[in-house]
Amino acid sequence: MTLQRSYRRLGANRAMLLAGFMGGVCTSQMVAALRRPRPPARGGRGFDSRRIVHSASDAILSVDERTRILLANPAAAHMFGTGVGVMKGSALARFIQPPNAAIASAGSDQALTPLDYFPTGSGRAGRRATDYAVTGIRANGQLFPIEGSISSVTHEGRHVYTVILRDVSERHLVQQKLSRSHDQLRQLSAALQSIREEERTHIARELHDDLGQLLASLRMDLALISRLDHLPDASVHLIGGMENNLLTAIASLRRIATNLRPRALDEGGLYFALQGLRDEFVERHGIACTLLADEAELRLDDASSTAVFRIVQEALTNIARHADAGNVVINLYRLNHDLLVTIRDDGRGIRAEDMDKAESLGLVGMRERVWGMHGEITIASDELPGTRIDIVLPLTGRQAEPGQR
Repeated sequence: MTLQRSYRRLGANRAMLLAGFMGGVCTSQMVAALRRPRPPARGGRGFDSRRIVHSASDAILSVDERTRILLANPAAAHMFGTGVGVMKGSALARFIQPPNAAIASAGSDQALTPLDYFPTGSGRAGRRATDYAVTGIRANGQLFPIEGSISSVTHEGRHVYTVILRDVSERHLVQQKLSRSHDQLRQLSAALQSIREEERTHIARELHDDLGQLLASLRMDLALISRLDHLPDASVHLIGGMENNLLTAIASLRRIATNLRPRALDEGGLYFALQGLRDEFVERHGIACTLLADEAELRLDDASSTAVFRIVQEALTNIARHADAGNVVINLYRLNHDLLVTIRDDGRGIRAEDMDKAESLGLVGMRERVWGMHGEITIASDELPGTRIDIVLPLTGRQAEPGQR
């Protein structure tokens, strides 16, 4: 596959070089034709390079070494909102804004060349390897984005440059709308995650404080009743069953409240919450799990601690459901101003197509939490067997306040 793509790129580059060369030949022929008397018209139309440039849908300019426009086709005049006659003889800077770096390097005593308007440092802009991002200037002074490419030929000892331009204003508007929409969705996702955590915290506290205390009170009352003398055997048996049911209800209540919001996250901090999560994972699923972390490195603010805890929790849930693993290693450590989280298992691994499934809500949730913290996440199964999740989270401004865990 890599070799085939390399051949395709090579073929595409050769095709673009050929197209640029032919464009330069056509424009150089047109320049030469304008400088010599036109021969009498004949019956056959023959090959007319000017007709090709004139009918092209892309804007085409022919520029000399002093950045003066020699020729312009109607598409170029329409793009810049002017006429062909106005463009001929004008400076290229009247219609294309030179990069600031090119102006600075040229200085006041050195003129720009046409190549300075298309610096290689600007990077690829369009579908073709020779496309670069430049800024156009319409006749009314309006600036607009352009994709442009440039090639040159030598004619009578001088360089003649062929510039091919495309207006990409509509594409940029669509990209900006998509970007804004994407940012709004990210903000909505972050807001929903925050609201969800607040509701979980509220419900967990209500369960623990209200229902938990009520069940504990009922158990105490039942214990007092069981101490009464001369209770029938049937009553003693019934009281014992009720106490067992109360103990089961209290354990279930604690489990539900912990799943909603671990008390260790608020009372002990992220490190102890992850320890509890690890212990519960091992006990429930029988999968060995190793936590490598330092308590001092995991002192984060509440929002960051919650996000990291939920990310690890979701990863362990996915491993228990799908990985068929026997061992899991969780490693959290700081590097400069980032928190690096690595979660590895020795299970069956994950396929690339599985990560983009609509049903993979767990992976989507992990990505959204990481992106909400402006971090990066990589999920891969390159190291067989198993899957490796690497997360980088910036910690600037996410430290715990003094006195907080």
